[in-house]
Amino acid sequence: MAETPAPTAATDYDTRTALVVVDVQNDFADPDGSLFVRGGDAVVDLVNDEIERARAAGAFVVYTQDWHPPETPHFVTDGGTWPVHCVRDTWGAELHPSLTVDGPVVRKGTGGEDGYSGFSMQDPDSGEVSPTGLDDLLRERDIERVVAVGLALDVCVKATALDAIDLGYDTSVVVDATAPVDLEPGDGERAVEAMQTAGATIR
Repeated sequence: MAETPAPTAATDYDTRTALVVVDVQNDFADPDGSLFVRGGDAVVDLVNDEIERARAAGAFVVYTQDWHPPETPHFVTDGGTWPVHCVRDTWGAELHPSLTVDGPVVRKGTGGEDGYSGFSMQDPDSGEVSPTGLDDLLRERDIERVVAVGLALDVCVKATALDAIDLGYDTSVVVDATAPVDLEPGDGERAVEAMQTAGATIR
């Protein structure tokens, strides 16, 4: 089995690059959140560092936000996988108060869909996939490259990066500015391998 390539150096930002900040919300990034990602609170400052670097280079910064209804097949209470989290208009769904927010916010899972990727949502019953609007925002600005950071590495960051690759963007992930759920031990490492195999650069 081939050895996983080591992460490369820091990302270079420019006006054709978008920094996609994935789901840095209270339920994931605060220890009191209902689906706290271990290390998620430490990720916030590292994400802010990337935002500062991106802004200084004239890059586009955009944020994704889980925004679920109170009842959805996405939640374990309705037959899904995950505990109730990021319910719209609640503290848990809010972007973390320490996060630098300087750009548009794209909400996902608004109709009860599985909103893992920042680019697409999937109906948990029918399997129908619908766009979130993120791709349109990037196309309007002639974006060619996507840099993904945020939470969680092995779920929404991974899904966002894989969609970005499928959509034709040169894609990289800043792993230090992420953290995995690790629902199963090793999920984070497997996510990195999957993204690299698909063509993402790991920073």
